[in-house]
Amino acid sequence: MGDLNEIFDLERKTLHDVVQRLDMSRRDFLQFCSTLAVAMGLPSGAEAAIAKAIENAKRPSVIWLHFQECTGCSESLLRAEHPTLEKLILDVISLDYHETLMAAAGHQAEAARKDAMKANKGKYVLVVEGAIPVKENGIYCKIGGQTAIDMVKECAVDAAAVIAIGSCASWGGMPSTGPNPSGSTGLGEVLGKPVVTIPGCPPNPYNFLASVVHFLTFGKLPDVDKLGRPKFAYSRLIHENCERRAHFDAGRFAMEFGDSGHRQGYCLYKLGCKGPETYANCPTLGFGDAGENNWPVGCGHPCIGCTEKGVGFTKPIHQVARMLNVAPPLQYPRIVEEQGQGATFASAAALTALAAAAAGAAAMLTRNLGLSHAAEEAQRAKEASKAKEKEGM
Repeated sequence: MGDLNEIFDLERKTLHDVVQRLDMSRRDFLQFCSTLAVAMGLPSGAEAAIAKAIENAKRPSVIWLHFQECTGCSESLLRAEHPTLEKLILDVISLDYHETLMAAAGHQAEAARKDAMKANKGKYVLVVEGAIPVKENGIYCKIGGQTAIDMVKECAVDAAAVIAIGSCASWGGMPSTGPNPSGSTGLGEVLGKPVVTIPGCPPNPYNFLASVVHFLTFGKLPDVDKLGRPKFAYSRLIHENCERRAHFDAGRFAMEFGDSGHRQGYCLYKLGCKGPETYANCPTLGFGDAGENNWPVGCGHPCIGCTEKGVGFTKPIHQVARMLNVAPPLQYPRIVEEQGQGATFASAAALTALAAAAAGAAAMLTRNLGLSHAAEEAQRAKEASKAKEKEGM
């Protein structure tokens, strides 16, 4: 990994230079490196390697493309605090093309993209935000007269790493929701090869930042699951680390928005929370540095499964999730079941009258049944007597 003695050498010149460049204290910089190491699940000593890479390595060129999206992924990145956006794009990476953030426009912007690709051939990181329409040969999305299909294929040829950021680029996301008239498709399917995917609507910016720093430190992107998602961020179900999990295990559920259980922070499973079938680190890594509760479930809304293909933007928001581990019985009662109103005097009197009438009717029926039976027996005896008299004659 790294030399821990080096990371604790606080007087080294490179550390002094980087804290000046990032406008961070040494303590904050080392804390930033340690946080990234923990977020990526790296062993002890990795923080030293990360610090050294940020201090000495050449900033990787990043080309960021936009297609069918709402720019929410970029907006999420804008709200990163460790480091802030300007330090990220000017001192940690070199964001050479980003249609929303760059000052250039038109021909100048496209020239900047091509120049960055040429100067960093085989070394730049390609980031794609948004789904790619493939119907009608991709005519539904064009930049500078070039279809999204052609542009992404051109940029991917000489990229050292390709990252799909957000659910739209990862697997189609919201634009691919049926009937999907433009044929919105994920990046990997268009390129015909696996790519690193960081799904979410939007994804947490630190999942992207950690992936880029991993590439900067080790020369490769982090290990991914079968869907291309970094394992450090998408290996555990949201349900496993949710702050409401204890209520789930105890059978305490919000039954309606605004009811007593909802106000007390009970589990949102019965309101359609998709946490039990969605892999992401949302409960453990808050958004926007506003606290760990700054995510949908923490704010009182069920998870919609935006990081999971076939769940987010596919299943109805309030449909009960498919449990991937423990399934609670749907017949769990409320914590305090509503009680019916007790019998009033009038209703008790009416019930008594009905009971008396029923009892009287039953007695009459029993008596009539008895008389009927006696009459039948007498008739049978009479017929038997007549039959004997005929035999005697």
